[in-house]
Amino acid sequence: MADTKGMVAWAIYDWSHNAFGTVVLTFVFSAYFTRQIAPDTTTGTALWGNTVGIATFIVAVLAPFLGALADKKGRLKPWVAAFTLLCAAATAGLWFVKPSPESLVLALALVGVGTLGAHLAFIFYNAMLPHLVPPGRQGGWSGWGWGLGYFGGLACLTAIWFGFLGADPVFVLPNETGMQVRAACLFTAGWLVFFSLPLILITPDAAATGVPLREAVRKGLVRLGRTVRQILRCRPLFRFFVAHMLYIDALAAVFVMGGVFAGGTVGMDAQQVLLFGIALNISAGVGAFVFAVISHLLSSRTAILLGLVGLMSSALGMLYTSDVLMAFWLFGLLFGVFVGPVQAASRSFLAEIAPEKLRAQMFGFYALSGKATSFAGPLAVGWISYWTGSQVIGMSALLVFFTAGFALLLTVPNARQLAARISVFN
Repeated sequence: MADTKGMVAWAIYDWSHNAFGTVVLTFVFSAYFTRQIAPDTTTGTALWGNTVGIATFIVAVLAPFLGALADKKGRLKPWVAAFTLLCAAATAGLWFVKPSPESLVLALALVGVGTLGAHLAFIFYNAMLPHLVPPGRQGGWSGWGWGLGYFGGLACLTAIWFGFLGADPVFVLPNETGMQVRAACLFTAGWLVFFSLPLILITPDAAATGVPLREAVRKGLVRLGRTVRQILRCRPLFRFFVAHMLYIDALAAVFVMGGVFAGGTVGMDAQQVLLFGIALNISAGVGAFVFAVISHLLSSRTAILLGLVGLMSSALGMLYTSDVLMAFWLFGLLFGVFVGPVQAASRSFLAEIAPEKLRAQMFGFYALSGKATSFAGPLAVGWISYWTGSQVIGMSALLVFFTAGFALLLTVPNARQLAARISVFN
């Protein structure tokens, strides 16, 4: 178990990690890609969705195996550090992406590698939570972490606004070569590394098992196969993973395609997209902090269900008021309020039910359920937008994902009941 200092250092990693998704995947670089690198916004939407979809599919394939290997090796922080550095290196590489079709392949390759590193690092970061605090406090700390994550994204966006992209930036750079956005990516890479240091240096890690790597791989594969069979036999746990897969697919697609939609359909320029991103992160952070405060009043499952209702309602409003800028802003801010609680409650739900000796592996399957078909959301949006010529119709497909996840989660028992069912896993 960790003391308060160790837990604060753990939560600060959320502050660091969210910068990549906020700046690169959602608001700044994504809009730069579709407006200044891709041949047109529709093609850019499809290419962006395909790239992120492929990267997250690779994560889905690797996650359970790496989780099983980590459980056998014991320590989790080296995995977090290695994949964070991979993400930071790819983000720094975006400095070389100039506003030209000739940079298209390089841009997509770096975004793919960065996405891979970010998602894999977060798997092992999440798996640290049950080692650090008892079940009764996991919901609160999960909420504080997500809240710090969104405010970290906000802080990074704000720094980029005043430093590079605002009307009177601190660093006046020529925009003709995309240098403002490229410099923002360099800044984001430094942010990722710097704010990861508290976790690496302060937060306690799980004890090393001393198992040699080759033996850990062999035993990890054996345990992985056994756990797969046990999950398939435990229908409530399997339904939770499928429900999580569906609603997280939809959320991931919103994050990935949000900047593209705001720039293409809503007609926001890079500065407007950035301001919208700042406001959205404020609302998401507030929502996560509210969940952290009231987490003891709601079960994790109830919090997820209520959050999904809020997400579906506000997403519907965003899509069909996209031609009215003020209405789009209001529904977007409301959407953000429910994002943090759904993510925080999902993480705490799994932390409460995961058997101690299978925690990293269970979070690997958790990542699998969040990534295995996460290509489906961006691909659905990209291809439906392309076929219909309408980003609104393409984004509407995500409501189906949200609804299906909500319906399936209704059939899953609460965390205490499910934990009793899977306590016999070995």
